[in-house]
Parts: sequence; C-alpha cells; structure tokens
Amino acid sequence: MSNYQVNIDCEGPLTQNDNAFELCEAFIPNGGEFFKRISRYDDYLVEVEKKEGYKAGDTLKLILPFLKAYGVSSKDMQEFSKKTLCLIPGTKELLEILSNTLPAFIISTSYRPYLDALCELTDFPKENVYATEVNIDSYRLSEPERKKLKEYVDKINSLEIIEWPEDASFISDLDNRSKEAVLVLDEIFWNDIPNMEIGKILKDVNPIGGHEKARAVEDSLVRTKNSLSNVIYIGDSITDSEALDLVSRGGGIAIAFNGNRYAIKKANWAITSGDTRIIGIIIQLILNKGKEALFDLVRDHGYLVGDDLLSRLKDFNLSLDLLDSLKGLSDLLAPTITLISSDNINQLIEHSEKVRKTVRGVSVGTLG
Repeated sequence: MSNYQVNIDCEGPLTQNDNAFELCEAFIPNGGEFFKRISRYDDYLVEVEKKEGYKAGDTLKLILPFLKAYGVSSKDMQEFSKKTLCLIPGTKELLEILSNTLPAFIISTSYRPYLDALCELTDFPKENVYATEVNIDSYRLSEPERKKLKEYVDKINSLEIIEWPEDASFISDLDNRSKEAVLVLDEIFWNDIPNMEIGKILKDVNPIGGHEKARAVEDSLVRTKNSLSNVIYIGDSITDSEALDLVSRGGGIAIAFNGNRYAIKKANWAITSGDTRIIGIIIQLILNKGKEALFDLVRDHGYLVGDDLLSRLKDFNLSLDLLDSLKGLSDLLAPTITLISSDNINQLIEHSEKVRKTVRGVSVGTLG
C-alpha cells in the first residue's frame, strides 16, 4: 500500500467561494469593498512589513468584530455557509477518490461552519479537517462599541486599496495614499480595537493560515506516521505559501492549483483547470507509478496542456472515465500541468491567475 497522503486547501482547489469575503458582502454595508481593503492590508503585513506575530489569513480574525457589529451570529454563519457553498466541478468525485485511496486532510483558513457544510455535502470526514475555530456568540459587544465599529467600516471604505512596488520592504516605499491607508488601519487594529471589550476576539481566534497550515501538515504526519517526502499538498493562495514551501523543501509534491503568484512562488508544480478531477487523475498517477512519473509525464517540454495532457495520461493506463470527463472544457479551462522553473514562472503566474479569476470570479480571484 502507498505511503502517500494528500493535504488540500478548501477554497480554490475544492470550492469557488471566499466565505469570509461573502459574509462581509452579505452582512456589512459595502462589505465586499471593506473586505478587499482588509485582505490587501493582510498581504501587506505579510509580504512587505513582515509584522511580528502576524500571519497570512489573519484577515479572518480582523473582520470578526465588524461581523459582530452587524449582528452576525454563529447560526447565521452556519446557515449562510450551507446556502452559499459552491463546489468547483469535479469536487465530489475528487473527494471520493481521496477518501477511498489514501489518507487525506483538508487544511483550510476558512471558518469551521463553512467546512462543516462542505463535509455534510460530500461526506468527507470532519475529523480530517483543519479549520479556523470561532464562536462569535461567546463575545459581548456594547452599543457604544457597535456604533464605533460601524464608523470604522465607513472610514476603512474611504481608504485607497494598498499598493506597493515589487521590491518594497518598508512603508516608506509606498505612495502617500497607501501609506495613509496603512497608518489608519494600524491604528484601528493594533490600538483602538484591542482596547475594546470585543478586542478579546482578536486574541482568541487563531486562523489556520501561514505557519498554522504548515503546522497542520506536521500534525497530520503525526497521525499518519508519514514523512514530508510522501506528502502531496495542494493550495492556491498566500495562506498556503508556508505549507507549500515546507512540503517542497521536504521532498514532497507541492502543487499550486489555479494558484496566485504567492502560491506558485512556493510550489514545485502548477496545475490549472476548470475541473478538479485532474487532481484526482494526477494523484492516481503518483500512486500507481510514483512521483517520478510526473517528470516522465512532462519530459518533453516541462508542461502539458489540454488534449495533449489527456492523451499522454492515457499512456499510463489511468481511468478512462475520469480522463473523458475532462474533455470539452474551453481552451482556458482545459487542464494543464507545469514543472515550475525560473524560466516559466512569470508566464505561468499570468496564466494561472487568469484561470483563477475565470473559475472563481474576478472579485474572489483577485484576493490574496
């Protein structure tokens, strides 16, 4: 029996949603724009400032006081997640393949109620899911604090979305409007809210992103008694960067699936597709032939696209039903696999981010 195991992100590889973005959009006035500004601030703190004690995905704790201010309850989060959950085509079949063939774990920054909804729909075991735990009902919010938080929403939405040059290392590298946005958000999140009673939620909630995803991979290895070299990790965003890097450095297979630039820079393989069943096919290839088969698969050019990929996969005696299910996708959404290198990474990022926006929608696909 194979020693391989799969650790896979949820939003992106399995679902189209960005649950936190959609919660803000649904419950907070102009909440989509509000979330975009906080998400970009999250990217800035990780990529440029490298703020001590802060990790990718901590957006999910920063928005909680505001969701509370607009009356969101634990029940609301559960019901909203069930109602809005949207699977990427092929996800049910992929999770069935994973559950039946090897140890598999979902490692997600998303809130637990959203992952519970996914498990209930697909019968994936909840005990094999790592997610951000939160009970928003357990926190008290006074009316003066509620009023102040609502004022902050308007203030945040008046700010420019933070931008920075590729080589930025300090706030001084930003233009004046982005500097102003950073300073205002710093004051709100690291001075004002921590001094409120609701500020306790920022201390208590620990989103599963950044090093917490890497830690979840390590915890799953304790459970399976496996090694990093046998891990297949699939992620798509900045919250997966450290887990992808851990697995890649450990000799495992780190796959960016419809990944953005943050994920691709840390992965060693990139897959794009409008249907997740390609992941199941690639996993079957690895189980049958070993990870060396991936290099054999792309031996001519370092990548394969569309019908050429499907035709080559047939040479490995994989499931014809699965392969046939991927026929007929548009040129953009047809499956591709690429061995990432310094020579192709920029072109690959451009293509993968284009597919990402097409599969998940522009608003979600542009988030970090």
